[in-house]
Amino acid sequence: MILPWRRAGLGLLLALCMAESAAHKPSDSYLALTVTGNQVDGQWDIALRDLDMAIGLDADGNGELTWDEVRARHADIAAYALSRLALGVPRAGGVKDAAGVAGVAGATAPCPLAVTGQLLDQHSDGAYAVLELRATCPVDVIILDADYRLLFDIDPQHKGLLRLAYGALTSTAIFTPDSARQMLQVADAARWRQFFDYVRHGVWHIWIGFDHILFLLSLLLPAVLVRRAGRWQARDSVRASGIEVIKIVTAFTLAHSITLTLATLGMVTLPSRVVESAIALSVVVAALNNLWPLITRRLALLAFAFGLIHGFGFASVLLDLGLPQASLLLSLVGFNVGVELGQLAIVAVFLPLAYLVRATAFYRKAVLMGGSSLIAVLALVWLSERVLDLNIITA
Repeated sequence: MILPWRRAGLGLLLALCMAESAAHKPSDSYLALTVTGNQVDGQWDIALRDLDMAIGLDADGNGELTWDEVRARHADIAAYALSRLALGVPRAGGVKDAAGVAGVAGATAPCPLAVTGQLLDQHSDGAYAVLELRATCPVDVIILDADYRLLFDIDPQHKGLLRLAYGALTSTAIFTPDSARQMLQVADAARWRQFFDYVRHGVWHIWIGFDHILFLLSLLLPAVLVRRAGRWQARDSVRASGIEVIKIVTAFTLAHSITLTLATLGMVTLPSRVVESAIALSVVVAALNNLWPLITRRLALLAFAFGLIHGFGFASVLLDLGLPQASLLLSLVGFNVGVELGQLAIVAVFLPLAYLVRATAFYRKAVLMGGSSLIAVLALVWLSERVLDLNIITA
């Protein structure tokens, strides 16, 4: 017979193993389009690991891609990419949606798309193929119909991150399987719309950044407890637990906001491998501190110290996405606000549930001790992968 707290521990192990493949950045591509009259020029950055999964680039099967292997498949890469992206403009008198925007329900004229060049670039999570694009539309582009289908058939977690430029205005969009086709009004990218676009990006990033979430969770697990006489015991009131949570989240927020801003503005930079390794180390330290407590009364200081490192991790995503120079500060603030809203949503779910069961053996043994053990093991795997450039669990 499996005891309830052990059954919960097994469930948590399964969930963590399923999350491991998305330890930092899941599959994303970065599409940048610039509209000038009836012409659309662009650049599409697609991870080589994703292209290898889709069309098989590793000719000798040794697990390592070379420039010759990629160059030999340029035509196949271009054909695959073009089969997964279509651009168009609304036809005159096209169908309008509820907001009065023309050109939905297929009433669009195509803008034939071509790959004009291919390069390689290095992002924070590996090597990317860079496809230079050009499309010519039958009329000047005011509304762009974008239909994005890259990798959705083999990876439903994939996201396409679009930056659309029109003169001095820039807007963004996220393509998912549920929003693969979007009508983008390029001539009306108001600054506040850009702000809310980046808020959305921030919320999404914290929710898919499992290493960030597990670090924060490791600090929050003991927040409803207090260390007395060498044992974890339940806090006396929800107010005391709430204050501890507020201290931790505020310290983490302040710290990563500082380095996110400095890194995004180019004032401080660190190698991505150092940042990713330090983030994994922060998760290990926070989880082990729950098992062998050294810091029990000032967890906010731990949150602040490692939060500085996590800020560089957030910045890498924001820099990959791109910031519109005309509204740099507003977009930066929007992304940071989104990260905080994502964190608060996690806290809002965690705190009531943790407080209700804080005094039980289930919480102390299965959730705090068992959960922290699993988090520590998983983070050690991430640390080994990132420091030694290994591929221990992920395929």
